[in-house]
Amino acid sequence: MYYYFIAEFCSRSLEKSHLIMLKDIIVLEEGWPFMEAGVTKLHRILEELPEPAFESVQYMNLYTTIYNMCVQKPPHDFSQQLYDKYRGVIDDYNKQTVLPAIRKKHGEYMLRELVKRWANHKVLVRWLSRFFDYLDRYFVPRRNLLTLNSVGLTSFRDLVYQEIQSNAKDAVLELIHKEREGEQIDRSLLKNVIDVYCGNGMGEMVKYEEDFESFLLQDSASYYSRKASKWSQEDSCPDYMRKAEECLKLEKERVTNYLHSTTEPKLLGKVQNELLVVVAKQLIENEHSGCRALLRDDKMDDLSRMYKLYHPILQGLDPVADLFKQHVTAEGNALIKQAADAAINQDASAGGVQDQVLVRKEIELHDKYMVYVDECFQKHSLFHKALKEAFEVFCNKTVAGVSSAEILATYCDNILKTRGGSEKLSEEATEITLEKVVKLLVYISDKDLFAEFYRKKQARRLLFDRSGNDEHERSILTKLKELLGGQFTSKMEGMVTDITLAKEQQTNFADYLSASMTTKLGIDLTVTVLTTGFWPSYKTSDLNLPTEMVNCVEAFKTFYGTITKHRRLSWIYSLGTCHISGKFDKKSMELVVSTYQAAVLLLFNNAERLSYTEMLEQLNLSHEDLVRLLHSLSCGKYKILIKEPMSRTISKTDTFEFNSKFTDKMRRIRVPLPPMDERKKVVEDVDKDRRYAIDAALVRIMKSRKVLGHQQLVSECVEHLSKMFKPDIKMIKKRIEDLISRDYLERDSENPNTFKYVA
Repeated sequence: MYYYFIAEFCSRSLEKSHLIMLKDIIVLEEGWPFMEAGVTKLHRILEELPEPAFESVQYMNLYTTIYNMCVQKPPHDFSQQLYDKYRGVIDDYNKQTVLPAIRKKHGEYMLRELVKRWANHKVLVRWLSRFFDYLDRYFVPRRNLLTLNSVGLTSFRDLVYQEIQSNAKDAVLELIHKEREGEQIDRSLLKNVIDVYCGNGMGEMVKYEEDFESFLLQDSASYYSRKASKWSQEDSCPDYMRKAEECLKLEKERVTNYLHSTTEPKLLGKVQNELLVVVAKQLIENEHSGCRALLRDDKMDDLSRMYKLYHPILQGLDPVADLFKQHVTAEGNALIKQAADAAINQDASAGGVQDQVLVRKEIELHDKYMVYVDECFQKHSLFHKALKEAFEVFCNKTVAGVSSAEILATYCDNILKTRGGSEKLSEEATEITLEKVVKLLVYISDKDLFAEFYRKKQARRLLFDRSGNDEHERSILTKLKELLGGQFTSKMEGMVTDITLAKEQQTNFADYLSASMTTKLGIDLTVTVLTTGFWPSYKTSDLNLPTEMVNCVEAFKTFYGTITKHRRLSWIYSLGTCHISGKFDKKSMELVVSTYQAAVLLLFNNAERLSYTEMLEQLNLSHEDLVRLLHSLSCGKYKILIKEPMSRTISKTDTFEFNSKFTDKMRRIRVPLPPMDERKKVVEDVDKDRRYAIDAALVRIMKSRKVLGHQQLVSECVEHLSKMFKPDIKMIKKRIEDLISRDYLERDSENPNTFKYVA
C-alpha cells in the first residue's frame, strides 16, 4: 500500500510536468531494455533472490519511461507495442519460472507451491500494472481492450491453472479424505488452494464449480455411500443417527474452514442423501431399533435427533410422521379393545367404571404424545396432523355398543357431580381435566351426539342438585363455546341460568307462603321453573295427584300468576322427588322416592289392599309406567309393598298391600326406579335434528350458489356440517329429494344431475 500511494503521487506530478521532461524521442529499442531491467529486478524479488527493494526514484523512472513512450506522437507512440510487451513479460514468467516450479512437486508440496506462485503472480501483476498504469488509464479504454490486471490473470489461468487444476483437485480431495478419516491436515493450505480456484474464475464461480466443486460432491457421495452401507449393517438406528449427525456437523465445519460458502447446501445435500435418504426406509423401519422401537421405548432424545436429521430433507419427515400415526393408533386401539373386553367380562354396573378408565387413559395417551409433538418434533404441523388423525381413528369407535360421544359425556358428568363423582378430583385438577376432555372432543366426529348426551346428564345434575360446582359447570361451557361456537352451548347455558333464577324464585315463593294467612300447605314444596327450549324433552302424563300434592300445585300456580301472566306452566311429574315418612311396625323411616312412586304409596293411606286395575284407574297412568313403579316398590331391593302372587314380574291380576313389617338398618333410604335406557331416544332425537341441519345446509348453499351440480352440492354440504357431525351421503341424497318434493330445489331440465334453487 505504501508504494501504491507513491505511484499515484508520482504519476500525477509527471503528468503536470511532462512538457519539461520530454526532451528527446525515446524509441522502443532504447526504452524497453530499461523496462526489462526493472522487470528482472521484480522477478528476483519474487524469487527471493538477493535484491534490494524498489526505491521511489526507481519506480518513478520506470513509470516515466512508459509514460513518455506512450505520449509521443505517431509514429513514435508505442502504446500497442508496450501493451503486447506487458503480456509477453507475464507469459514468459509463467512459462519459464512458474510452471516448471510447480511441475517438479507433487501432492501437498505441489499445493504449497501453487499457493505460493498464485500469491507471487498477484504481486507481479499489481506492480507491473503500476509501471504500465498510463496504458490502463488511457490506451485500454480507448481501444476497448482487457485491463492490465485481467491480462495478467488470464495469463495465469491459461498457462498455469489449466494444466495444474486437475492435479491440484486430486491432491485436495486426498487431504479432505484424510481429514474425514480422522487425520490432521493443514486447513489454511486448503483454503488458499480454494482461493486459487475462485480467483481464476475472473469474478465468477464457474471455475471453482466445474473444476473442483463438482468432483468434491461426487467424491463425497461415494465416500458417504460406502459409510452408510457399512454403518447400516453394523449399527443400531440411534448409533447410526449419532454418526450421521456428527458427519453433517463436520462437513459444515469443513465449509466454514476452507470451502466456499456456496458449497454448503450442495455438500450437505449429498451427505444427507447418502446417509439419510438412501437408507431411510431401512433405518426408520428397523424392527429392533427404528422409529417404532424408539416410540415404544420412549427414546425421546433419539426421536429428537431423527427429527433434526430428516427435517431439512424434502418430504423426509413423511415416513416418520406416518409411523408415529400408526404407533399412536395402535396404542389407542389397544385401549379400546381393553375396555371392550373388560365390559364383556364384567357386569353392567362396572361398565360405567370401565368407560371412565378408558377416557382417563385416552387423556394420558394424548398428554404423552403431545409432549412428543412439542419437544421431539418441534410442534411440526405434520406431527400435529398425524396425532389428530390417529386419535380420530380410535376415539370414534364404540365400546360394547356405547358410542365414544356418550362415553365422553358420561365422563364429564362424573367429574362434575358432587365431590367429583368417582374421580375425587380437587378443584384445580377438575379444571385441568375438563380442559383435556374438551381437547379430546375435537377428535369426536359426532359432536352433536355428545352435546345431546351431555345436555341430558347436565339436566339431571342440575335438577337433582348433584352438580358439584357452578363455576365448573360454566367453565366447561366456556371451553365448549370457544371450540364449537355459541350455538353449540346456548341451550346448556340456558339450563344453568334457569337453575340460578329458580333458586331466587324459590326464595320468593317461600316468602309468599309465609306472608299468606290462608295458604298453609303442611308440606315443604320446592318448584324449579324450566324454559322449554333449553331443556331436553320429557314425558308428561295426566297423573291424578294425591290431594296433598294438588294443594301444593295450586298454591304455586297462584304465586306464579302474580309474577307473570304470559307463561303457561306444564308440570313434569317424572322429574319430581318426594320425601315421605313411612310408619312401619319396627320404626318409622324416611323414604326418598319419585313423585310417581309417592302417588302410588299414598294410595295405601286409604286402603290396605289394592289391585293392579284399581291403581291404574285411580292414578290415570299408562300400563308401562305403572308396571315400572310397582316393580320398584315390590320387586326391588326395598319391598315397601307386598305383591300377590310373589314373582319378579308385574301382571294385571296382581294385588298389592303395604308391607308394615319392612325394615332396614338405615333410617333414610332412596327407593330407585328401574333404569331406563335413554340411549335409543337420544340417538333418534339426534338423527331427527341432523335431518333439519342437512336441510338447512342444503338450502343455504343453493340460495347462495343458485345452480350447482349434485357432486359439488353433496361435498359442500359435508364440509358445512363436518364441524358438528359426519353426515351420511345417503341421508344427504334423501334430503335433496325431499327438498325437491317440497319445491325448495328443482332439477335442471337438460341435466338431471344439476340442481336449481327455487326462490
